Amino acid sequence: MRDEDVLAAVRALAPALRERAAEAEALRRVPDASLRELEAAGFFRLLLPGAYGGLAADPAVFYAAVHEIAKACGSTGWAASVLGVHPWYVAQFDPRAQEEVWGADGSTRICSSHAPTGEVTAVDGGFRLSGRWHFSAGCDHAHWALLGGLVTDGEGRPVDMRTFLVPRSDYRVDDVWDTVGLRGSGSNDLVVEDAFVPAHRTLGYGPVTTLRCPGQEIHPEPLYRLPYAAVFTTAISTAMVGIAEGAHEDQLGAARARLRNDQGRRTAEDPFAQVRIARAAGEIDAARLQLARNMAELYAVARAGAEIPRELRARARRDQALATERALTAVDLLMENAGRGPLHVGDDVLQRAWRDLHTGRGQAANDIERALVLYAQDALGMDVHDPMV
Repeated sequence: MRDEDVLAAVRALAPALRERAAEAEALRRVPDASLRELEAAGFFRLLLPGAYGGLAADPAVFYAAVHEIAKACGSTGWAASVLGVHPWYVAQFDPRAQEEVWGADGSTRICSSHAPTGEVTAVDGGFRLSGRWHFSAGCDHAHWALLGGLVTDGEGRPVDMRTFLVPRSDYRVDDVWDTVGLRGSGSNDLVVEDAFVPAHRTLGYGPVTTLRCPGQEIHPEPLYRLPYAAVFTTAISTAMVGIAEGAHEDQLGAARARLRNDQGRRTAEDPFAQVRIARAAGEIDAARLQLARNMAELYAVARAGAEIPRELRARARRDQALATERALTAVDLLMENAGRGPLHVGDDVLQRAWRDLHTGRGQAANDIERALVLYAQDALGMDVHDPMV
C-alpha cells in the first residue's frame, strides 16, 4: 500500500464519517465502524515504522488525511489525529518498549494524556504510577496509553518530566466525557492504581527536545528525526482547520438556498454575506498553508540529515497555535452570517463545528499567547527552554 492509496481511501470514507457525526455525538466516542474503516484504509499505519509493517510516510500525507477526516466529522478527526500520531511517538522509545507494543500486532493503538496529573514514584528498575489523567481522546479504542508524569527528588522537588507507556491492563477508562464540543472524541479519564512501569517504557523530555531518542537508533526513516512539538501539535491544529473547512463548504451550500428575512433575497446575493464567506475562506487557506509550509521545511531538513534550526521549530509552534485561532475566526464569521438555523438544538454542521472548535481551543497545545511569547523570545535571542518547541 502506498501513501497516496491511503489518502485516497480516507477520502472515500468521508461520506460515511459525515453520516455518523451525529452518532458519534450521541455515543460520546468515535463509532466502532469508523475506527474499523480507518484501520482498513491504512490510516493508522501512516506514521508507523516500516519495521512493524508501517509506511513511515511523508508527514504531509498524514496531515492531509487528518484534514479530510475532520472535514467530515470533527470529533472523529480530532481522535484520529491523536491516535494516528502516537505510532510516531512510540517509535522514539526504547526498542524493548516498541516490541512490547507492536511485536505481536502492528495495528495496536495508543492513546495519551500528557499533563502530569498523576503521582510518580521512582523504584528499583523503574517507576510506580498512581492517579487520574484527563482528556484522553479515543481511549476507548486504544490498547496502550502514554501518560505524562513528573519525577521528583527525595524532597518532592521535580527533577524530570517523563512519558510513561502503560498497557490497557494497568489502567481503567472512567467515562466522564460529556461536553459541549468534540463530544464524539471520547476524551475520557484514565485511572491508574499503583502500576509498575519499567524504565525502558519511559521517555524523558530531555531526549525528546534534543532529538536524541533511543528509537531513532533503529528506525532509519527521516520521519523520526522530526521534533515532537511540531509533529503532535500540527496534528490537532490540522484537525481544527479541517473542521473549519467542512463548516465552510456546508455554508456555501446553505447560502445558495437560504433566504434572508430582512431583504427577501438569497443569502448568496448579499454582499456582506459574501465578504464574510470570503474572509472565512482566507483564514482557512492561510492556516493550512502555514502548517504545510512548516512541516515541509522540517521534513526536508530531516531528510537531509541536518540539524533542525531552532527558529524553524519556534515558527512551527507559532503557526500551529495561530492556525487554531484562524480556524476559530473563520467559523465565528460563518456563524455571524448563518441566521437562526444553527442556533436551534439539532444536527447542524456549522453549529457542531462552532462547538468543536471552541472546545478544542482549550487544549493546552493551542495556548496562543504562550506560543507567541515563546516565538518572540526566541526571535529576540532570549534563552528559551520549553518542551513544546
